[in-house]
Amino acid sequence: MPTNATPDVVRARAARTAVLAFAGDAVVVLWFAATGRGFHNETNPVLGVLATAWPFLIGLALAWLLPLVRRRPLAVWPAGPVVWLGTYVVGMVLRGVTGAGLAVPFLVVALCVLGAALVGWRALVLLIRRWVRR
Repeated sequence: MPTNATPDVVRARAARTAVLAFAGDAVVVLWFAATGRGFHNETNPVLGVLATAWPFLIGLALAWLLPLVRRRPLAVWPAGPVVWLGTYVVGMVLRGVTGAGLAVPFLVVALCVLGAALVGWRALVLLIRRWVRR
């Protein structure tokens, strides 16, 4: 970051990064739901994806309320695992209380896929940033 950046510019960049990171996480959750719904015959695939995604999107939003995520949203640690586990745990609790189903294979696949994607894209950004700086 340039040393002549004003505090307002620094805050604006940080806010933009946070918004883009949140959007990236939301895309991951929607992709996860869409991929899973692809294995089912849906009369309305958009509503099917949203019906699958909403508990995880709420979990994602709650994880993003934590300052350690907002402060360094691209950090592989601790933001990545906090977002991953917050999204997963809240999503599964909400699925359970609404009767949406918690089959063991789904629990395992969701844990692995969400973890790989939510932490993975952050790791990829870190690698790209390091490569660009060289």
